[in-house]
Amino acid sequence: MAGHSKWANIRHKKGKTDAKRGKLFTRLIREVTVAARLGGADAGSNPRLRAAIDTALSANMPKDTIERAAARGAGNLDSDSYEELRYEGYGPNGVAIVVDCMTDNRNRTVADVRHAFTKHGGNLGTDGSVSYLFKKVGLISIEGNAEEEALMEVAIDAGAEDVLQNEDGSYEITTAWEEISSVNDVLVSAGYTLATSEVTMQAETTVSLAQEAAESMLKFLDALEEIDDVQKVYSNAEISADVLMSLNEY
Repeated sequence: MAGHSKWANIRHKKGKTDAKRGKLFTRLIREVTVAARLGGADAGSNPRLRAAIDTALSANMPKDTIERAAARGAGNLDSDSYEELRYEGYGPNGVAIVVDCMTDNRNRTVADVRHAFTKHGGNLGTDGSVSYLFKKVGLISIEGNAEEEALMEVAIDAGAEDVLQNEDGSYEITTAWEEISSVNDVLVSAGYTLATSEVTMQAETTVSLAQEAAESMLKFLDALEEIDDVQKVYSNAEISADVLMSLNEY
């Protein structure tokens, strides 16, 4: 059902940081490469690759760049060997943090992640210590003045699980992560323009942060995202739009 997203603000901050640093394409290329290596270069039979391609296209990555990344992953071209790592723990105020990495040097990555946790008052935990608080989902964003009932009908009929309206009037559509590409296709065919489309980790419960705690948390998230080997950072922090605006984060 339609409602208001409680966690889009953190995603907005993440996207803003990626654009500022100019590293988004590097991260997307790594995801396409690894997805192709693990499941093959046929996007039709590899849901993770198809989702990675859709995400890359929504970020305006050239198709030939995506195709080369998939070919490298499938072994058709020389490529670096990356492994996937996930780190979990808690930040200040009991906020759960999940950090997904791709690296060619495990020791370097764990040292960098541990340093960021320690410096910002967090505690790195063991595997599974906080990931149970998150659910892997597909998330599609639509901006503009879409008619709510019509959008909901198209999205739900296509297999979406939920449609949420943000405070700025945009919509977020949640799907099973394996179904995000098919829902994308239906929405585009119905005339909707997708702002973003990605597979992400959605927090099942959130921790609301006031201004001082929110400022500390955003600095912590920035520090994690500055690590070259980090692909994505997820948290269950909830920060209101008013607090973000007061911190000049919009």
